[in-house]
Amino acid sequence: MTHLMIHSTTVRLFLILIAMMPWLASQTGAEEPQPPNIVLILADDLGYNELGCYGQTKIRTPRIDQLAREGMKFTQHYSGSPVCASSRCVLMTGLHTGHAFVRGNKEMGGWGPDEPEGQLPIPDETVTLAERLKKSGYATGAFGKWGLGGPGSTGHPCYQGFDRFYGLLCQRVAHNYYPTHLWSDHDVDVLGNRYFSAHQKLAAPLETEGEYYDQYQSEVYAPDRMIEEALKFVDANQKAPFFLYYATPVPHVSLQVPNDSLKEYEGAFPETPYLGQKAYLPHPTPRAAYAAMITRMDQHIGQLMDRIESLGLSENTIFIFTSDNGPTFNGGSDSKFFDSSSNLRGLKVDVFEGGIRVPMIVRWPAKVKSGTTSDHVSSFQDFTPTLLEITGTAAASETDGISFLPTLMGQPQPNHEFLYWELGRQQAVRAGDWKLVRKGDAKGNIRTMLFNLAEDLGEQEDLSEQEPNQLSKMLQLAKQGRTQSPEFPSIYDSKPDSSP
Repeated sequence: MTHLMIHSTTVRLFLILIAMMPWLASQTGAEEPQPPNIVLILADDLGYNELGCYGQTKIRTPRIDQLAREGMKFTQHYSGSPVCASSRCVLMTGLHTGHAFVRGNKEMGGWGPDEPEGQLPIPDETVTLAERLKKSGYATGAFGKWGLGGPGSTGHPCYQGFDRFYGLLCQRVAHNYYPTHLWSDHDVDVLGNRYFSAHQKLAAPLETEGEYYDQYQSEVYAPDRMIEEALKFVDANQKAPFFLYYATPVPHVSLQVPNDSLKEYEGAFPETPYLGQKAYLPHPTPRAAYAAMITRMDQHIGQLMDRIESLGLSENTIFIFTSDNGPTFNGGSDSKFFDSSSNLRGLKVDVFEGGIRVPMIVRWPAKVKSGTTSDHVSSFQDFTPTLLEITGTAAASETDGISFLPTLMGQPQPNHEFLYWELGRQQAVRAGDWKLVRKGDAKGNIRTMLFNLAEDLGEQEDLSEQEPNQLSKMLQLAKQGRTQSPEFPSIYDSKPDSSP
């Protein structure tokens, strides 16, 4: 009997303690854990194999490699598109290019200094990742290159959920790393750089490197200003959860980098002066310039890492690093020399693997086991459901994405039934290890290819004739994955499921 009385008293005391916990927390100053800060870094035209942690041996990227050592590296991650604007639209909306509003680069102005800036703007009714996070109490800032709407348009980042924007609204202006101005929210920030075209040609190399630099450099290097403003945003919002979208324009050509970074690669590679014959600006040492641009970007990312560490925020900050599409083929870049896409077929603008498979690293010290690698198949549309789940934000009502939070936590992960891409007359679908690629010509003829990526990652052996049943399934998924778009009509709108 005595034993029962003691047990009953213990239970009552325990229940009283549970009931008092909210009051005790208020008396001791205890607070609910703060949602994690998010730093989403998007490189521009960076290839799958252009980071040390992915196998690059000629270009130094120590700080990004540090993120990989301290986090999780994805080996089968895909961009939203093989070109800039549509890839960014997928990232911001969670809809792949079969459903997204922007499905390619569509200019709203010309190339002169007085032309209107910007690309096709996303509509006002578009709901972006930034808008969703802002409603959950996040401070939101975008820094770098935007590409989803010019000044005053419905697509301006400050109309699409961002409290702060600093950088380049227009992708054409981004072709010159020494622009006359950047945008600070809705205002022009005049940099003091003189205007010169980002597309010039030389008949012969200039006599001295100094003569080159006098023509194609100026005072203020735009990426330096972008990282400065990003750091200010972190400082200003260190007490509240923040979403920092850092969309550096590097390493998209033109080949331009300050001399102190270029000297780090002086004499490192055999060089042939680039004269501008494949568009953009000439450069006397194009390989060194390209490598130096990436290393300077790496240093900027290191500055972000260090600032967040110095503020004591690292444990509760998610760093995500990726690229908007594969490496480029013009402007003096040399993707073959740097083995930029490794053994993948294709480059930027291709729906082959080299155009859309990109690096992706996630570091979250509080949750993600360091030094891990995942072969989970993911894509840009997955950022929306993943970050909403992590932050406890209401799930998006319409998304083509699947949260990869289980993968980050080392738990069983649902997989996509299929991934879909389109660009102009190109279309691609991945389902499991199978990959469908369709390419049309100006006459409406379509070449259809089928690959097994598990056996043929380089997409060299077309199995469309050997695997008719699988081809039929993939063509049906391609049809299922696309809705018609008045802005981006397609030859696939009216084509039957089989192709000639």
